[in-house]
Amino acid sequence: MKKIDIHTHIIPEHLPKWSEKFGYKGFVFLEHVKPCCANMMVDDKFFREIQDNCWDPQVRMNECDHHEVAVQVLSTIPVLFSYWAQPKDGLEVSQFLNDHIAGITQKYSNRFVGLGTVPMQSPDLAITELHRCVKQLGMAGVQIGSNVNQENLSESKFFPFFNEAEKLGACIFIHPWEMIGRQYMEKYWLPWLVGMPAETSRAICSMIFGGILERLPNLRVAFAHGGGSFPFTIGRIEHGFNERPDLVAIDNPVNPRNYLGKFWLDSLVHDAKALQFLFDLAGIKKVCLGTDYPFPLGETVPGKLIEEMNFDEETKNNLLWNNACEWLGRMV
Repeated sequence: MKKIDIHTHIIPEHLPKWSEKFGYKGFVFLEHVKPCCANMMVDDKFFREIQDNCWDPQVRMNECDHHEVAVQVLSTIPVLFSYWAQPKDGLEVSQFLNDHIAGITQKYSNRFVGLGTVPMQSPDLAITELHRCVKQLGMAGVQIGSNVNQENLSESKFFPFFNEAEKLGACIFIHPWEMIGRQYMEKYWLPWLVGMPAETSRAICSMIFGGILERLPNLRVAFAHGGGSFPFTIGRIEHGFNERPDLVAIDNPVNPRNYLGKFWLDSLVHDAKALQFLFDLAGIKKVCLGTDYPFPLGETVPGKLIEEMNFDEETKNNLLWNNACEWLGRMV
């Protein structure tokens, strides 16, 4: 069966030295230490080692062919969001990254679909770059973080951005980043194992309780990592909504359970029972293949979990292909 992977990350092989150009620290650059390998550095601090499948489209296509993935949806690595930067500098970073992704998607249009990144620290600039991504670069939409400098996505200043995305028909992929409480749980990789699922739930709850999904019913939003902890704590979330509406329902009086099936989730849960629960909860047409390629917490064999489930061919085809097209808003 054909497969679209909606959750993959890419980075240019060479990045400008933005810290030197802008005059302050915090930006990522790549230190190429050996063939086909580079260290991601934040100033002088090591962040992660990456391989050439993180930047070389030919390597990616070879690996996709091996795993029978026909199309990858490309988005930047969240550490590159740079929401903390000065807005004009954040815009320049976004434009550089978006031009890179657009160059790949235009050259290999049958293999890749692009999602842009935008400077969410300035909603006006984010809207400007969203327009450029969709209208000039041909992207399907954008990827944004689960928070913006620890401000929830429900903040009123972000609503015009979501409103514009709905008007443009742009899809949005929301990825956890800058996990709240991270500094208190660095050991055992807990920010990635515990913080990321909680951060994704934070984003979903913010979109629901802030009334964004209620006011923008045609906004196509997908959340990474199977929605994080949200699907498995919806009972608690709904109970809180019912028992303390004075705290929870202050901006949206609609039960959060009503929004199940109105947004998309990727399939990256690493567990058959968890994946079945997602299908039962959100609906079989709201889950898409997503692997977090090419990182170690991703699904090693793209689509394996779906293909091993006891579903008929039509259902598997929806999960591996058709649902992604619905979210992207285009046939691929």
